[in-house]
Amino acid sequence: MSNSPQVTAFFDPATFTASYVVADPASRRAAMIDPVLDFTPRNGRTSARSADAILAFVHAEGLSVDWLLETHAHADHLSASHYLHGKTGAPIVIGALITEVQKVFSALFEADDVAPNGSQFGQLVSEGDELPLGDLAIRVLHTPGHTPACVSYVIGDAVFVGDTLFMPDYGTARSDFPGGSAAALYASIRKILTLPDETRVFVGHDYLPEGRKDFRWETTIAEQNAANIHIHAGVSEAEFVGLRRARDAELEAPLLILPSLQVNIRAGAMPPASPGGHVYLRIPLNAI
Repeated sequence: MSNSPQVTAFFDPATFTASYVVADPASRRAAMIDPVLDFTPRNGRTSARSADAILAFVHAEGLSVDWLLETHAHADHLSASHYLHGKTGAPIVIGALITEVQKVFSALFEADDVAPNGSQFGQLVSEGDELPLGDLAIRVLHTPGHTPACVSYVIGDAVFVGDTLFMPDYGTARSDFPGGSAAALYASIRKILTLPDETRVFVGHDYLPEGRKDFRWETTIAEQNAANIHIHAGVSEAEFVGLRRARDAELEAPLLILPSLQVNIRAGAMPPASPGGHVYLRIPLNAI
């Protein structure tokens, strides 16, 4: 029995996001990870073009989708999980502490329809939980720091780390969002980096650091330990926390943070329509 899932990446250059289809080669059971709903901020238009490309691939490969896995509530793109749930019936999975994120952002957006209990999702998962994927298993690591709810998914010889780690030449995720913590991020990454050296690491974004012209989203635990510019082997917690806090202080808010979070705390669903039948995304002024 193979311990190596088939991994196919779908890269969205508009948000620099890597989404994945992960399949058990034997059973053809599959999971989708961090799918993107296209959104144009100039005119407020959404599109399922990227999600439909993933569906077309799944159908062409004869895969059965068992899970829609979210690594966290994204602040840089709208999730297509709600749309894909409607197409596949697969439950939407996210870390159990999404409730902490919902409490903050349902209040910010005055989203009275969002009960901060995670009920919008199909399944909440915590450290050590396992989900079946044919002959493979999906093991959950709680990896907070970027957000309190972040999880990574270990599937065979692969780990999907969301925004916790990036390619070694780009470093690590920011930790200045509500509930974020540079110290927690350090501990989470150190936990990930105890996986076997040959483990394939699939990251959630690539932003093309200076000196590189090709987008990349796959590395290994050995490469991260040897060469990650923020947290390679030997970097102490104090060194990392100082570096991360200084870097975060210089970063602007993500372009789509306000549209994204009010959709993503609803598991990718849009807010309820107004009495006139329109759907609105709220932009609270001077609030973040």
